[in-house]
Amino acid sequence: MHISLQNTALSAVIAIGLVATTAGTVQAGTLDAPNVSSPPVFTEISRASTPDWTGPYVGAQIGYGDVNASVGAANGDGIIGGIIAGYDFDMGDWVLGVGLDYDFAEIDVGTATTLENILRVKARGGRKVGSGLIYGTAGYAHASTSSLGSDGGFFVGAGYEQRISDRFSFGAEVLYHEFSSFNGSANAIDATTVHLRGIWRF
Repeated sequence: MHISLQNTALSAVIAIGLVATTAGTVQAGTLDAPNVSSPPVFTEISRASTPDWTGPYVGAQIGYGDVNASVGAANGDGIIGGIIAGYDFDMGDWVLGVGLDYDFAEIDVGTATTLENILRVKARGGRKVGSGLIYGTAGYAHASTSSLGSDGGFFVGAGYEQRISDRFSFGAEVLYHEFSSFNGSANAIDATTVHLRGIWRF
């Protein structure tokens, strides 16, 4: 009986020792295990949000005009600039809009005449590129001169506008104009303009 109790106690001591040793080994292994980084988690990167272009705008523009007249095959160039206004419609990836431009000018076309102003009624359409818009534009233009009178014609062109905040954007635009009959005569003028534009949206 005495020997049986001793064997039972010895067995318990051995078992406790084994458990303690195992626990220590596991703990040590946990502490000493190399830091293995978890595999990278790949997540879908959503397309960056683009600004909403819907709404009215006003602004100003300044640029350069190159003018050619049929009268005396004359030409001239100079500064041209004025005010702009319009309304855009955001269609998702595309933007459509209408607008008005009024440019003041004092561009002498040879000695025959001076281009004094151009009014434009515009339509434009373009595709969003991040926070910008690349577009084409066309419409009706009306030009006034110092000696030939005035005439209605057309223009076509293209431009780019970059949003710098919810309210402000800047851009550049190139337009080609044709006016074929000032005051019903055969006098014609064509003009190419390049503008830098500052726009406030509300």
